[in-house]
Amino acid sequence: MPFIPKARQVLWTRHAQAKMAFYKLSEQRVARVMHSPKRTEEGVAPKTVAMMQPASIKTMAGRPAFAKKVDETSKKETWSQEIWVMVQDLGKQRKIISAWRYPGMTKPRSEDSLDLLRREYREFLAGKK
Repeated sequence: MPFIPKARQVLWTRHAQAKMAFYKLSEQRVARVMHSPKRTEEGVAPKTVAMMQPASIKTMAGRPAFAKKVDETSKKETWSQEIWVMVQDLGKQRKIISAWRYPGMTKPRSEDSLDLLRREYREFLAGKK
């Protein structure tokens, strides 16, 4: 029998609600990004996760307009906007910290930049004590 995780209670911060209103994002659209993200990364804030989904995907075949055959291996997905959601899991609850639209396509973070962010955050915490 497959393992099916129980649904988590979703908590919305006022900041997330304000951003959703500004970018005209509904609760259902944010939930869809969390349910099936195209990319998931470690969030900038501690103990958070950022999830991304393109607003709409366009497939570019990489061929001239007059070509009749489409090679399935040469298709490339592009998009003009991304929808990002930052969440933090708190036990049986999932807190939505922020949600926003990004114009364009972002590149995935490299491990070097993630290590740099972790190191700077540790230094910040060490200096705070």
